Amino acid sequence: MANMLLSPAERNLTPDEVELLDKRRRRGQLFLILCLQCVVVSTLLSLWTGQDLTYSPGWMHPVAYWNAITLLLAAFFGLRGLVLRRGSTEFISY
Repeated sequence: MANMLLSPAERNLTPDEVELLDKRRRRGQLFLILCLQCVVVSTLLSLWTGQDLTYSPGWMHPVAYWNAITLLLAAFFGLRGLVLRRGSTEFISY
């Protein structure tokens, strides 16, 4: 009998297809972890961003730029991780 907890599209997969599905979901979990790490780094950088924007002359705001980059990376990794991890009903731990 098929596992009714699985979505209908996943009930009749071959072992090779299941392996590819697991790899995709593990990559999604990795991207979610990278997202969390980028959020932590961006939060720490935000402590110095205001000072950088206030006291750095002209367009020289390296901390603000790094903060913006880490926020963009967090958004990318978070969205990509959610897309790759879709359909998973279990917590994957490494």
